[in-house]
Amino acid sequence: MLGKIEEIIDNRVKIRLSIDINEQPNLINLHVVFEDNKGKKIVGEIAEANQEIMLINIVGEINNGIFISGVGLKPSFKSTIRMIKLEELELIYGKQQVEFGYTNFGTSNVYEGYKINVPINDFFNTHFSILGNTGSGKSCTVASIFQKLYTSSEHIPLNSSLFFFDAYGEYTHAFENLHEKNKSLSYKTYTTNIIDPETEVLKIPIWLLDVDDLALLLDATSPNQLPIIEKTLKLVPILTGSSEKVIIRKNDIIARALQDILLSGMESTKIRDQVMGVLTKFNTPTLNLETPIVQPGYTRTFRQCLFIDKTGKMQEMELVVEFVRTYIVEDTLEIPEEELNPYYNLNDLELAMDFALISEGILKSNKVFDNANVMSVRLHTLATGDNRHYFSYPKYVTRDQYIEELLWDDKNQMKAQIVNFNINYIDDRLAKVITKVLSRMIFLKASTLKPRGSRAFHIIIEEAHRYVQHDNDIELLGYNIFERISKEGRKYGIFLVLITQRPSELSDTCVSQCMNFLILRTLHPVDLQYIKEMVPNISSEIVLQLKNLKPGNCIAFGSAFKVPTIMYIDIPNPRPLSNNVNLEDVWYKKEEQPQTQSNWNQQNINQAQVLPTSQNQAYPQNMISQGASANMQVNQVVPIQAKYIQQ
Repeated sequence: MLGKIEEIIDNRVKIRLSIDINEQPNLINLHVVFEDNKGKKIVGEIAEANQEIMLINIVGEINNGIFISGVGLKPSFKSTIRMIKLEELELIYGKQQVEFGYTNFGTSNVYEGYKINVPINDFFNTHFSILGNTGSGKSCTVASIFQKLYTSSEHIPLNSSLFFFDAYGEYTHAFENLHEKNKSLSYKTYTTNIIDPETEVLKIPIWLLDVDDLALLLDATSPNQLPIIEKTLKLVPILTGSSEKVIIRKNDIIARALQDILLSGMESTKIRDQVMGVLTKFNTPTLNLETPIVQPGYTRTFRQCLFIDKTGKMQEMELVVEFVRTYIVEDTLEIPEEELNPYYNLNDLELAMDFALISEGILKSNKVFDNANVMSVRLHTLATGDNRHYFSYPKYVTRDQYIEELLWDDKNQMKAQIVNFNINYIDDRLAKVITKVLSRMIFLKASTLKPRGSRAFHIIIEEAHRYVQHDNDIELLGYNIFERISKEGRKYGIFLVLITQRPSELSDTCVSQCMNFLILRTLHPVDLQYIKEMVPNISSEIVLQLKNLKPGNCIAFGSAFKVPTIMYIDIPNPRPLSNNVNLEDVWYKKEEQPQTQSNWNQQNINQAQVLPTSQNQAYPQNMISQGASANMQVNQVVPIQAKYIQQ
């Protein structure tokens, strides 16, 4: 018996020790059991101790062989106080064997050599976050967890689908040999490096982007701009066709714009210039500047009829207006589905937007011009710039086909369990848009599957504070896709994994929907306060511990953990490319030849083309030794609390 209860305040119990604490190893964070003669067992965790007094926080109770977390019952003053037994510890942290439905995360920091095996359904069937400062071991933690998911058990989740949005391109090194370790597994990666692509360049079919996607891509700022995008998308499958009815529809749009200009009341020279400008850019084989206008006794081209005399008037104004009206279709013209072209490119989309703008009266309304011109310029920049490569898909596919192609590994001719999008080579704005667009496609696929929830998709976002924010999407579109996934995704089998060093910059809605957290060393006071307020069941003592965690150590909370669990995450093998620059190598390396400006320039060009492969500096050597020691003791678990049971 450890001692007697002196005081119970809230969920904290103060006991006076009856043992010599100087003869004991460190007891902090170990668990004790308060037991009375009725068989009631209250479990507590040792928080503080001195030579005479020990303070214990109540964490739960054991009832009929089941551990129930939370503070319900309080121990009685006559309770016997002892250290927890092995079979009771397994009710809290799980068994030491990795059974079906479990995966290993690492080893306990409190109970030496005790493996932390986590229920897969309780952890991966929720949204979860991995938080911690730079250098705390986030990337290694992520790599280790997912490596263990596929290697720590003989039961392999072959039907899993993990989509990594890799902000630095560091995870390929950790997963590229997955197929070599197990022929049933496959890893696939896409790059945004169009200059020197090491793998397949990420391409998104532009025709799969709907109004919401294009609004984000074109950086729309007002809901008033959405109808123009909507009209553009309705026109583009028509304008890319070439049937007789398509030509009639094009002529109708052009003629209506020309009629508005001709009847605008502007000066004749302005009317002529605008009409010629429209027909130069928008024309068809039957309506253009060279189209003949036949009159009794003579024939002239459309261009010739725009002549302005010495008085500054267009003599043939009435003739031109009547001619243009012959192309206007008063009745609704239905174009058969088979004549619509679902396959188009950025140039087609740009042309369709131009048609949409003139049909909306951009030439006669400054307000329409102001709302639309910015989007038109951005679309033109996209269609002619380097970013066009990311939206030039080589063949027509539907949304479902596209996602299945993302998951199909041509090299190994099998489904990939992990798909990595290396978004390191594009700016943050485009990276955020691509992340949102692909996430929305995956969400739409998951939400339309029958039966519902028959497949599962995990969207894993590195540096999530860049992308999962409270943007103006809600004001513009009425929703934010990440917040929608966080609120609705679980019932459809789509889950968010947020990895970040700045949790306070994340969307509150997304964080509030996370059910599990792995938190590594965190120092920023704003982030610590945010974690304290947002993460459930976290105490001030635990927040203080977060500031002093070693690299690779974390505190885990949530539905998959019955109590807050301090553990060491085993080092992944291989590790991600997340190590810092080694200044001893960079600053003090010996030169093989005398430096000249010529060989200096060439040397730096060569180095820029080589990616580092060594990861020897990712963790301090003493941490590597600690991990190896923990792994060697996994099968030799001797809980240290056994020393206290006999006293």
